[in-house]
Amino acid sequence: MGSEALLRGLMKKVVTFTLAAAAATQLSHVTFAKELDFARPNIVFVLADDMGWGDLACYGNQKAHTPHIDRLAAEGIRFEQFYAASPVCSPSRVGATTGMYPERWRIRSFLQTQFNNYMLGQANYLDPNAPTLARTLRNAGYATAHFGKWHMGGGRDVYDAPLPSAYGFDEHRVNIEGLGPRFAQVPGNSNFAVSTADVVDATLDFLKRHPDQPCYVNLWPSDVHTPHVPTEATRAKYAALGYNLQRQNFYGNLEEFDQQIGRFLKGLDELGIAEKTLVIFVGDNGPLPLLAGERTGSMRGGKGSLYEGGIRVPGIVRWKGRIEPGQVNTQTVFSTLDLLPSLCAIAEVALPAGVTFDGEDLSAALLGEQLRRTHPLFWEYGHMQDYYPRPPSATDQSPTLAVRDGDWKLLVNTDGSGAELYNIGSSRFEFRNLAGDYPEITTRLSQMVRDWYAEVRH
Repeated sequence: MGSEALLRGLMKKVVTFTLAAAAATQLSHVTFAKELDFARPNIVFVLADDMGWGDLACYGNQKAHTPHIDRLAAEGIRFEQFYAASPVCSPSRVGATTGMYPERWRIRSFLQTQFNNYMLGQANYLDPNAPTLARTLRNAGYATAHFGKWHMGGGRDVYDAPLPSAYGFDEHRVNIEGLGPRFAQVPGNSNFAVSTADVVDATLDFLKRHPDQPCYVNLWPSDVHTPHVPTEATRAKYAALGYNLQRQNFYGNLEEFDQQIGRFLKGLDELGIAEKTLVIFVGDNGPLPLLAGERTGSMRGGKGSLYEGGIRVPGIVRWKGRIEPGQVNTQTVFSTLDLLPSLCAIAEVALPAGVTFDGEDLSAALLGEQLRRTHPLFWEYGHMQDYYPRPPSATDQSPTLAVRDGDWKLLVNTDGSGAELYNIGSSRFEFRNLAGDYPEITTRLSQMVRDWYAEVRH
């Protein structure tokens, strides 16, 4: 019997038993939650800011020292084709939160000043009426919390954005790209970073305080984002990489981040809830091009680009005792858009009525199956270059629309110019444009992505 069938069979038995017991003895809500604990795991969503597909040792980076994240992958599933909803933070986070393309909510670039948002035709914050994973789970009995970077509204000169509680979070602490209770900023860091140790501590404390209730927690650290400010002792470990201080600082910072993920995993063990907790570890978009293709696994592009280096990110899932360890999913094209329907399916939580999500239920892939997605994926980014961060190299600056349909990926501008076609199934590196070799596929996908753009843009 496959892992999904076994899991669902056990879920059905536990839920059936619990409902019968509740009817017979009028169990309290707390007791009912205890009985359901096996079927409804804690879910902790780790979203690493600006982490490249090639940053980690488990993804082949021989310079990186990331034993704790590597352990997470070794004890679960590492996805090779995991995608962010956008190549920059705010729309990426909106897509992961709502299960819908961020363009539907008028979030197109990182959230900026009110003036810049106006020039982009962009909202100042995510509409609180948007469906969210946290609210959906909370309505089904989960305790919910957000700790770390927010960047879906509030900060800069936007003072009227809703608090994270408006999106379904019982508790929240953010950085200065959000409103409400905030973590202390890392001293000397000009880029709004907070200590990942503080974020980990808050997450473990929340889980500890809800032993009889399933929890959903966003653990959204920011310290892989620039500037990289490791301790001098950690940075010195990487002096052998040469005189490039950016490289030394990045790898030192990455090691310290990995140590905090290790603290988090140890904390789950000490609380006795590792086997009750599904951990999702994902990057929110590609890295800034400080170290060329080193951080993208030699893929073209980076943050602000629709080439693979900007949107393909690390994706790791672990659920000890439920997911067979040591798996590598090479086939499933998984997007952060898919997390909302997939995690709700695993938790056996009904999706909000009347909402059409862009993400698919690929829960079977999170539990160990190799799937082919049903629908294509789309992206839009960069049509107004003054307000969209873009890679400095012209080679890494992509057209403004992209679609992934099966093994094919097409990039094109909104007016139909600049079409580029790649077979991602055979190569992820996107340096040989096949548009001239396959004109029918190019025409079909170009029309498809432009039709999508016209539908979501408003």
